[in-house]
Amino acid sequence: MTHYFYVYVLRSEKDNKKYTGYTINLAQRLKSHHKGNVSSTKYRRPLHLIYFEGCRSEVDAKRREKYLKTKNGKMYL
Repeated sequence: MTHYFYVYVLRSEKDNKKYTGYTINLAQRLKSHHKGNVSSTKYRRPLHLIYFEGCRSEVDAKRREKYLKTKNGKMYL
């Protein structure tokens, strides 16, 4: 069974800023964000998932997350 790592981007409705992260369980991670259990987004709710993609390895997911936080990555989004 192949596991994927998901890179995702959330947009805050409160301040219109984006949050980029990665996880192995996207549904559970989104629930954590929405419940306010993630310190970096706790006070920025409500949040909307605006982008996600699957990666086959954690190394690839970290690399992609880092890229999406750059100027070129933000233009890609």
